[in-house]
Parts: sequence; structure tokens; C-alpha cells
Amino acid sequence: MSDTECDSRKRTRAQAGLDNENEILSLSPINFKPALCSMAPYSDEAKAEEEREKVDYSIRISMELAESGTAPRPVRVYADGVYDMFHQGHARQLMQAKNVFPRVYLIVGVACDEDVHTLKGKTVCTEGERYEALRHCRYVDEVYTACPWVITTEFLQENKIDFVAHDDLPYGGTESEDIYKPLKDKGMFIATQRTEGISTSDVVARIVRDYDVYVRRNLERGYSAKDLNVGFFKEKTYHLQNKVDAVKMKAKSYQEKGRNLVQNIEQKSNDLMMRWEEKSRDFISNFLLLFGKEGRINQLWQDGKGKIKQAISPQNSPEREDEFLYEPPSMKMARYDDTHAAGSAYEGYRRTTL
Repeated sequence: MSDTECDSRKRTRAQAGLDNENEILSLSPINFKPALCSMAPYSDEAKAEEEREKVDYSIRISMELAESGTAPRPVRVYADGVYDMFHQGHARQLMQAKNVFPRVYLIVGVACDEDVHTLKGKTVCTEGERYEALRHCRYVDEVYTACPWVITTEFLQENKIDFVAHDDLPYGGTESEDIYKPLKDKGMFIATQRTEGISTSDVVARIVRDYDVYVRRNLERGYSAKDLNVGFFKEKTYHLQNKVDAVKMKAKSYQEKGRNLVQNIEQKSNDLMMRWEEKSRDFISNFLLLFGKEGRINQLWQDGKGKIKQAISPQNSPEREDEFLYEPPSMKMARYDDTHAAGSAYEGYRRTTL
């Protein structure tokens, strides 16, 4: 593989946002081209047959040799399953199989509809859809269609398989409680981990649980009742429910708009009250500064009183306060009589002596 191709693969992995880049190994043999930029071939296509012909199966690769990364050729790992409604749990299982050794050529076997429907149950996707889904998984180098339900020695030799990867749970068949037990005994089995919380059965259970929701959604998107296997009255019921939901959504939208309007009015009212309180405090403060006890008006009044008092009573005027006292008329007459009598007595005395 050229340096340009390696750099391109690294950029692609970075863009995919993988959690652990160390788990993604770099497959480097020059004559080994993993299917990363194109679809993985089927086992009966020329590309897969050419790759298989190049393998010297007489060189048996042990677990220790494969783990050391010093094997003289890519380790051929086989993983099989139904892979219905291909999801992240399937992809993560294949990623583990691809990265179990430093150099792996991953072959994925997909069971046909006949075997699955007979031995396991009905599938959602057809076998053709399941085959195509695996061809587009980046970890897959080759897809084996209509794979055998039980892996035989002849199958391993025909496809030159070194190891088989699957989860470690016992997987029953028609003649065995665990079809992978012979491979485990030979040391050719690699256990992979299942992804918790996701499986085809879980996805189907979600759809069944919300069956009415998905039927109504598809009817609204243009599917006919016949397409969905729904009766006439059931179809009308679903359409009525869709219309009721549409009315509820509009009512909810109007209610939300009304709530937002009320909130806006409340907010503006609160802002107005706060501004009014601030203005009123400023007004009261200015009023007190102007008319309060220590205010400017009172100060002007006190200054004016002092000036008026100073004008009425200058500093060089007599300080006797009795001059400014009020004297009743009777007192004035008595004082006049006393003065007049004294004057008359003096006048008689003067005439006598003269």
C-alpha cells in the first residue's frame, strides 16, 4: 500500500470520529488491498478468488504467530451471522474481528433466508439486502453469501480460513447445543463482545412497542393502508388521530405564543415599574435637596431673614431694647402730667424769687 493511500485512510478514520484509533490497525502488505474505498467482493467474484489463490494454506498460522504479527501472510478470519437490519452492534463486532490480529483479511458469511426462517425466524430485510449491507461495511474484505449454518472442516479448507470470530455464547443448531464448540476445541475460535443495548431484536421490539405511531406516520407520508396491512376502519381511525394531533399541535402553538406574550408583557411591566421606582427615588431625593431642612430653599430663607434683620437693625443703632418697647397711652399721659406739674412749680418759684 502506498503512503498516499495510508494517509487517505488515516484522514477517513479521523473524520469518522472513532473513539480509539489504536484499535484500528494499518494493513500494510503490498499485495493485500482491503476493501476500504470500494465495496467488498462476493466470494465467487474474481477479486476474492484471486486473493484466495494467493494464500498458501499449507502454512498453518497458530494463535501465537498471529498475535505476534510475524505471520508470513494475512490471517484469514471468518465471521458469520444473519446481520438483519445491519446496525452498530454488527459493525462493532466486525471491527473486533478485523482488529484481533495485526494483519487480518476478514471474510463475513451471511445466512440465506431459507435457513434463517427455518432455524431462527423471519427477518425484516431480505437476503439480498443483508448481503449488500455487509459489502458496504468498511471492516469487511469479502462477503460469503448463503453461508452454511454449521461450519465444517471442508468449508474451512475450501476458503482457507485460519480463525472464526463470534460471541462466546452457546449457539444452538439442529444437532448441537453449540455449533462453535468444535472450533473452540481446535483453538480456532475468537470470542468477540456483544454491544449492550443494541440488537436486531431490540430494534424490532421498539417498532412493535410504538406500532401505532409508525403506522400513523407512514400513512401521513403517503403510504396506503394496503402497503401497511391496515384495515379500512383502522385506517380511518389513524387519519382521525392524525387530524386531532394536528389540532392539538396548533392549540399548543397558540398557547405557547400566548404564554410568550404574557411573559413579554410581565417583563415589560416589571421593567417599567423598576424604572418608575428609580425615577421616583430620584425625584424624592431632589425634592429633599431643594425643600428639606438642609435644602437650598431653607438655606435661602435663613440667609434672607438674616439680611432683613440686619437692614432693620443696623450695627451702629442703640442697643437699648426699651426704645423699641411699646408704651401704652395712659403711661404717656401720666408721664406728661408729672412733667407739666414739675414745670409749673419751677415757674412759680422763679417768679417769687425775682
